[in-house]
Amino acid sequence: MDGIHDMGGMHGFGKVEPEPNEPVFHAAWEAHCLAINRAMSYAGAFNIDQSRAAIEELPPDVYLTSSYYKKWALRLENLLVKLGLADAEEIKSGHALHPGKALKRKLNVADVPASLTRGSYARPAQAPARFVPGDRVRTKNIHPATHTRLPRYARGHVGVIESLRGCHVFPDSAALGKSENPQWLYTVLFEGRELWGDGAEPSLRISIEAFEPYLEPA
Repeated sequence: MDGIHDMGGMHGFGKVEPEPNEPVFHAAWEAHCLAINRAMSYAGAFNIDQSRAAIEELPPDVYLTSSYYKKWALRLENLLVKLGLADAEEIKSGHALHPGKALKRKLNVADVPASLTRGSYARPAQAPARFVPGDRVRTKNIHPATHTRLPRYARGHVGVIESLRGCHVFPDSAALGKSENPQWLYTVLFEGRELWGDGAEPSLRISIEAFEPYLEPA
């Protein structure tokens, strides 16, 4: 979707200022937030693409003024309400007011290492790959109202297929809670001037990973 989260190529936000010796967590609640998010994901409440989409749906002023884990906390609250696992009154009160819904599984201490390991999203192909390395392609100039992994700055530009990365779960479908809809994934290489115009550094080249539905022959 088009939103404040897709900041590639946007100007006026100043330079990135790394925090020297940044700690893993700035406060205990951040660790709790990470743990709860991981537990709910492990329990099958939502998939990774649904969780990404939920952060993208935060209003611009909230997104820009919230810390990393504050976004995670708001994302989790919104998802729990959206999926019917809690309601706004329960979140406000801090405890359950109604019987809970059963989930696929629960996270036990022994399961924590497995919950921190990302599984494979590779899937059997439904059709032959449409492109091969060396093909010139153009990214589609799409503007979906829902989640997509095609960054806005790369839409409508011509690049070259650099490599084929296999067939994987299609995030645009998974974020909607629909079928996995496996699609071929490619690395596409762009000249900097193609993306940023004549003002780009002559030697600049940018590569992105793009799913086949995002591409068409150039």
